Amino acid sequence: MIDCHTFDVWADSYDEEVRLTDENNEYPFAGYQKIMAFIYNEVTKQNAANVLDVGIGTGTLATALSKHGQIITGLDFSSEMLAIAKAKMPNATFFQCDFANGLPSEIIGTKYDFIISTYALHHLPDPLKVTFIKSLLPCLHNKGMILIGDIGFTTRVAFNKCHEQNADNWDDDEYYFVFSELADALKYTCSVTYTQISHCAGIIEIRAL
Repeated sequence: MIDCHTFDVWADSYDEEVRLTDENNEYPFAGYQKIMAFIYNEVTKQNAANVLDVGIGTGTLATALSKHGQIITGLDFSSEMLAIAKAKMPNATFFQCDFANGLPSEIIGTKYDFIISTYALHHLPDPLKVTFIKSLLPCLHNKGMILIGDIGFTTRVAFNKCHEQNADNWDDDEYYFVFSELADALKYTCSVTYTQISHCAGIIEIRAL
């Protein structure tokens, strides 16, 4: 599972390392800016939306949304990353927590127009991903949506191909999305669609049935 200290140490250099990897079209962050733009464009279709950002990190996307007038609540387990996000968004609400253990009690019962998560849920093993996503559904308004931008693949065949091509720097401690398997696990619970953005990342859109 995730090591909080690793992310505390990584906080100061995280944004720059992600940017360089994306610009070079390399695993694991190829497509990062396109994913951020996709989610930004979707969320900003609604004015003053109430947004929960799961794994907010340094707040790159949430800051842009906040400047647009969206109301931000952010969750992260890294105190150092949260400190950076708080400096960018002093009016946002933040909770330090490990979402692998579920949502913090303070937000249970709160309804959101959008729940977003970028490059965070791949730290959860697949069965826990499904359980966590199901736990988010009651937090959505009637027409609300979950948007997940993350390392992901349409099928296990595509996953294995990327794994083979990036064997030297593949992170075996992470659990990347395979859409066909996720959709099957959630088919009786919610509506799930997927858009592949790069060779190693995509957008999952989830709505309650």
